[in-house]
Amino acid sequence: MNSRAYVEKHQDRFINELINLLKIPSISADSSYKASMKDAAQMVADQLESAGCDRVKIYPTKGHAVVFGEKIIDASLPTVLVYGHYDVQPPDPLGLWDSPPFKPVIKKTDIHPDGAIFARGACDDKGQMYMHVKAFEFMMAENDLPCNVKFMIEGEEEVGSEHLEDFINEHNAMLANDVILISDTGMISKEHPSITTGLRGLSYVEVEVTGPNRDLHSGLYGGAVANPINILTQMIASLQDENNRITIPGFYDKVEELSKEERDKMAEAPFNLEQYKQSIGIGDVHGEKGYTTNERNSIRPTLDVNGIWGGYIGEGAKTVIPSKAFAKISMRLVPNQDWKGITELFKTHFESIAPESVKVEVKPHHGGQGYVTPIDSIEYQAADKAFQDTFGKSAIPLRSGGSIPIVSLFENAFNSKTILMGFGLDTDAIHSPNEHFGVWNFLKGIETIPHFYKHFTALKA
Repeated sequence: MNSRAYVEKHQDRFINELINLLKIPSISADSSYKASMKDAAQMVADQLESAGCDRVKIYPTKGHAVVFGEKIIDASLPTVLVYGHYDVQPPDPLGLWDSPPFKPVIKKTDIHPDGAIFARGACDDKGQMYMHVKAFEFMMAENDLPCNVKFMIEGEEEVGSEHLEDFINEHNAMLANDVILISDTGMISKEHPSITTGLRGLSYVEVEVTGPNRDLHSGLYGGAVANPINILTQMIASLQDENNRITIPGFYDKVEELSKEERDKMAEAPFNLEQYKQSIGIGDVHGEKGYTTNERNSIRPTLDVNGIWGGYIGEGAKTVIPSKAFAKISMRLVPNQDWKGITELFKTHFESIAPESVKVEVKPHHGGQGYVTPIDSIEYQAADKAFQDTFGKSAIPLRSGGSIPIVSLFENAFNSKTILMGFGLDTDAIHSPNEHFGVWNFLKGIETIPHFYKHFTALKA
């Protein structure tokens, strides 16, 4: 039985199993969900064991656990390491969900006429991670596993994978591999499969601006004392110029300028600007002058405020000059930009532009390096052939605007390349209310993944 027939035979079970996993509120950012995190890890471990993995074990870390499992059929054959994560983003704001985030429902949409599963984590990353578990189940059930496989499913991706590097260093020999396979990205459309060849890096900081030593009456002190919220917004506004170019000195020093040929190749990917604007409800796009929308969100660095607060935000009025104002700021970086170096540049610059009327503190959070994989590699060719088998056409190489900081960590730790075979769509609302994952995409992923194993083993021989 081939993978398509196996998926068709077992699709109802696959969907129900995923729904049960999505019911678990495995929110790594919130300590009140520790029990749910353990439940999710246990369910992943149980499913790996049921699918045919050996040495399945839940490894505790100083944070949330890593689930490991493997099937070694012949030490002389290549080894594929599958990475995924079982933790999810917080579902807030809850009021914007059409259905409860941890009560999965299947609904038909214009893009998903076969239905999509609506739940937090449906696409990022439980649904995509679970495709690999079921693809492995097929290969074991049909005696069609052509090489060795290992699974490393973690619980801290959404909070920066803080303890994953320690885990990898401690268990490096156990995790040794020839290629890392990840589905935590998307593809252009159901008609246009794509392989993500580049990821942006990330620097995430929190800033605190302090003015007076307490909240003050805005009538008695207004006009004579600096308002931290006013100052903070002015400082943030100054971080980009009239061309939406970031003003931090040295920020662009190591930014790679792609050739016209490379930019032209990117432009071959189908893209409808009007549909893009309509899908997210905006009147026009916005970004760095001189670049297209797809270039702005993939090959160019950015700076965005992710949250800002201070003062009185309750019902009614309270006329105060607040003592403090805060903001969370992320910078998406391109390959060659070192995230720690960029964080330091930000800190130095932000502190330097603060007036003497306030004090500023910059608190670095997490970050990671960008990544590029060459399209002439064996790993890429195997993935492309897999898409040809199930979609009937080659994949389009695509650089993503998102960040998966652990990818560069993997290359350094294992000296192996990472292949990003994503099956989600841009419209799947990851990290947002009403996140969903198409049933067709989920099942197509299970069908396609075994072909990668076959082609990678053949090309590696």
